[in-house]
Amino acid sequence: MDLATFLVQCLNSIQYGLLLFLLASGLTLIFGIMGVINLAHGSFYMIGAYMAFTLAPYIGQHFISMLLVGVVLAVAIGYFLEWAFFSFLYERDHLQQVLMTFGLILVFEELRAILVGNDVHGVQAPAWLSGSFSLAGIMTYPWYRVFAAVTCLIVALLMYWMVNRTRLGMMVRAGASNRDMVRGLGIDIKRLYRIVFAMGVALAALAGMIAAPMSSVYPHMGSSVLIICFVVVVIGGIGSITGALVASLLVGFVDTFGKVFFQELSGMSIYLLMAVILVWRPEGLMGKRS
Repeated sequence: MDLATFLVQCLNSIQYGLLLFLLASGLTLIFGIMGVINLAHGSFYMIGAYMAFTLAPYIGQHFISMLLVGVVLAVAIGYFLEWAFFSFLYERDHLQQVLMTFGLILVFEELRAILVGNDVHGVQAPAWLSGSFSLAGIMTYPWYRVFAAVTCLIVALLMYWMVNRTRLGMMVRAGASNRDMVRGLGIDIKRLYRIVFAMGVALAALAGMIAAPMSSVYPHMGSSVLIICFVVVVIGGIGSITGALVASLLVGFVDTFGKVFFQELSGMSIYLLMAVILVWRPEGLMGKRS
């Protein structure tokens, strides 16, 4: 492998890992803090991609504005879904959570088919991000992928600041550690859960909007990322945002370079990584030891 190809694969790994972090961090918040097994999380990624497809003809060249509009819509959707459905799941067992969230997947897929059909769609990157730059004078790399990685990194830094430096982050960390104690301190746990769930939906939708110009927008696209999200959450440690970031980058490198060097085993490479890490640390990389 020459230097330019190696650099391209490293950039692809980082970009994929950071995009995966947006998805997995939302699932970490919902699963780790609220204790809800949310199989519909991949559907929020799909909703984000279809929002990009729907909004692109109107504000596609104002791409950052389009992302902000999509995030606001996703927060509203998440707030409503938590109030209407997920608020009834906290005291119920995991089987009921799985059944209800699987039902939501079917509902979202039917709504998608009714509203936009079953065709495969493409979303074009804005003109100011459509070019590429040279790597070592041999290969080129798209500016849009750099934009996607930088955007994901900025969101990751904002999340770190929010979780570790704000009052809301303090409540989120407390809720992840001991929900009963948070209730005992007089914090409105229902309102906190609603905010956390809306944040998780917004992060997944943002990942879908960013990914749309790099890949097709197609039916059932959320199903393909859901299992990888759970793998990242398990590797990083339940409820750990930092663990989700480290695990996402690890999965990004293992998956990308696995497809280059071990094509026959690439489909199972991330699961082998998960198995090795869980043998070493059953609680995950950043999880708390019991």
